Amino acid sequence: MNHNILGEGTRYYPEYWGSEAQNAFLETLQEGLQQAPFFVPRMPRTNQPWSIRMSNLGPLGWVSDKSGYRYQPTHPETSAPWPQIPQMLIDLWRDVSGCPADPECCLVNYYDKPKAKMGLHQDRDEQAFEAPVVSLSLGDSAVFRMGGPKRRGPTQSMKLHNGDVFVFGGAARLHYHGLDRILYGSSQALAAYPAFAEGGRLNLTLRRVSPIA
Repeated sequence: MNHNILGEGTRYYPEYWGSEAQNAFLETLQEGLQQAPFFVPRMPRTNQPWSIRMSNLGPLGWVSDKSGYRYQPTHPETSAPWPQIPQMLIDLWRDVSGCPADPECCLVNYYDKPKAKMGLHQDRDEQAFEAPVVSLSLGDSAVFRMGGPKRRGPTQSMKLHNGDVFVFGGAARLHYHGLDRILYGSSQALAAYPAFAEGGRLNLTLRRVSPIA
């Protein structure tokens, strides 16, 4: 584990999950995506599509559409409840988060195109900023960028690889962050799974949404 790798409050766990854990989880995730298939989020107001696809696990799921950003208990297209967060991810959260309450959302972002990326943004739609954000990378490596509390402030970047976990909380909880680019084709970890036939990168972000009692 590396403390404060991109500033105070950040922690990096390289290769936290090996191939056995990854394979067990990807099998479970494929099943969950039958209940909550990937959808294309859209920007508020402009309704422009994002370059990624996404889904969610847990009692609450994060969505973005013309109406804005929000958490809701059902899939925006099927109206079905989101699948449960697998115990493997709950265990991961309990191991690295330092939070006394479990996560309520696992956002699943799928970067399945070579030019897919995520601009600098804050994770600020939650009511529990005392809980960190826990991010798991699977598949292709990516260039991750993190700044400070202001969008136009200085930034630092690092590569996140298959199986890596990155945590940001405390002083870094509301820092701007994003993905500059995917190193498309750098991993074959997703290749055996039909749900991820395009290859690319999965990013699973665990979040606590409600206030911690």
